[in-house]
Amino acid sequence: MSVSNRRVFMMQVAAGGAALAAASAHAQAAPLVNEKDAQAMSLGYAADSTKVDAKKFPKHTATQLCSNCALYTGKAGEASGPCGIFPGKHVAAKGWCSAYAKKA
Repeated sequence: MSVSNRRVFMMQVAAGGAALAAASAHAQAAPLVNEKDAQAMSLGYAADSTKVDAKKFPKHTATQLCSNCALYTGKAGEASGPCGIFPGKHVAAKGWCSAYAKKA
């Protein structure tokens, strides 16, 4: 095998491995926060912001969503994404919790 063929082969192996690793990481999305989890319940987390108890959380407004919270790091337009309050889990983009802080 000549040097250039070996180099091309090694580059193809490296590129293929990187593609497999990226596909695997994307396929293993984090689980969604369960509204019944102790931490979620203590923060009044609701996967649907329209279902927040207005009497218990009077400062909640319809425009407050996880997707426009400073703690939410998900991509715009996605149904869910990571939140700094719930490490290793995703929250619904249309969700809400009492830790809500409007993005600057």
